[in-house]
Amino acid sequence: MGLFDIFSKGKKETLDKGLEKTKESFFSKINRAVAGKSRVDDEVLDELEEVLVTSDVGVDTTLKVIDRIEERVARDKYVNTDELTRILREEIAELLMENNSDDVSEFSVPEGKKPYVIMVVGVNGVGKTTTIGKLAHQFKQKGLSVYLGAADTFRAAAVEQLVIWGERVGVPVVKQKMGSDPASVAFDAVNSAKAHDADVVIIDTAGRLHNKVNLMNELTKIKNVMSKIVPDAPHEVLLILDGSTGQNAFEQAKQFTAATEVTSLAITKLDGTAKGGVVIGISDQFKIPVKYIGLGEKMEDLQVFRRKEFVDSLFGE
Repeated sequence: MGLFDIFSKGKKETLDKGLEKTKESFFSKINRAVAGKSRVDDEVLDELEEVLVTSDVGVDTTLKVIDRIEERVARDKYVNTDELTRILREEIAELLMENNSDDVSEFSVPEGKKPYVIMVVGVNGVGKTTTIGKLAHQFKQKGLSVYLGAADTFRAAAVEQLVIWGERVGVPVVKQKMGSDPASVAFDAVNSAKAHDADVVIIDTAGRLHNKVNLMNELTKIKNVMSKIVPDAPHEVLLILDGSTGQNAFEQAKQFTAATEVTSLAITKLDGTAKGGVVIGISDQFKIPVKYIGLGEKMEDLQVFRRKEFVDSLFGE
């Protein structure tokens, strides 16, 4: 049984608390949209469209949700505003379920994939290093041995921060001097992990958004050197996005998915923002599994993204 196979009461409380600002903002806007209305008409739907867009769900996903609600209103002939929240909840849940056929689970190490290599990408300030530390902690809690690679060699603070997390979690960090070739650090980290029969190696990469060609070249080079040691490495490319930046997170996702083959997403800092709707839009638009959401500073506040629990917390049980 995986670490997150049982959605504990404590985790549910953390999720509810983390989405509190989003929920309050979302429902205050919906209440204003339907104030004085007895039925869902074109005006209410226009207001609802604005609510979703200003809640950072994103224009394309918002239009998809509105189209679905319009179809239901047309089919059912008369829908009152009291039913609107229920319908909205159902359509958002359905949309999230459609994006991936299987529910997402945390990273696990498959048979014969040792060391399991995770390359982490994202701009500076999104919580990349913190997320790596929390992931390392979760792997260690499951009894797995973990190595970290400090391949963001352009920023002294990135290396120092990763070393601090390594000490906190109790896992080795492979690093070189400032300005070293990031691919060289990644090579050393994977090599060391393999030599010590480690289960997992997590590679931090540069957080600068250079132009797309440079970004692509650098990430490709890192992938290539790692695959010399572990042929199918990296097994995961995890993109970290800051949920509190709203639409900017969409733009970052576009940049990184164009530059490299991102296989999973983690959306952080949802606890301090009313922009939690960004999770819905990003999940829908990019069709890349949102594996983790960040809901606070504690080790345990990085949670597996479970669609049903997310919708339950956003709308109330």
